[in-house]
Amino acid sequence: MTIEKTIQTVKDFFAAIGRGDRKALLALVAEDIEWIIPGEDWPLAGTYRGHAGLANLLETASKSIETSTEPREFIALGDRVVVVGSARGRIKATKKTFEDNWIFAITVRDGRLTNIREYVDTQALARASQMDASGPA
Repeated sequence: MTIEKTIQTVKDFFAAIGRGDRKALLALVAEDIEWIIPGEDWPLAGTYRGHAGLANLLETASKSIETSTEPREFIALGDRVVVVGSARGRIKATKKTFEDNWIFAITVRDGRLTNIREYVDTQALARASQMDASGPA
């Protein structure tokens, strides 16, 4: 696969996320995908494996968070793509908003994403997920 095709696969993945197109997402990831979202004290942190793990992540995301992502830069070498972007959103349970800058390190093999590692502002997300003493904001 050429670098251009590898980058286009990742762009297609982010476009599918933006549309909420689960079918397209599953078509773009390998059966044994591993998606690691670091952190704790916020709903999406964890390691998700396989199509079932991805489905679980998407379900959890739809129930707990509203977000829009903006990938701005795609840097590729071989089968690896680093994407630099930002997100804005709201944690549904607390009604608190967040903004964060992020980097995704993605591996693409045979036209499918096999590994995703997010580097996000876990503190901003944890703060937005934290309940105030009086309950949701």
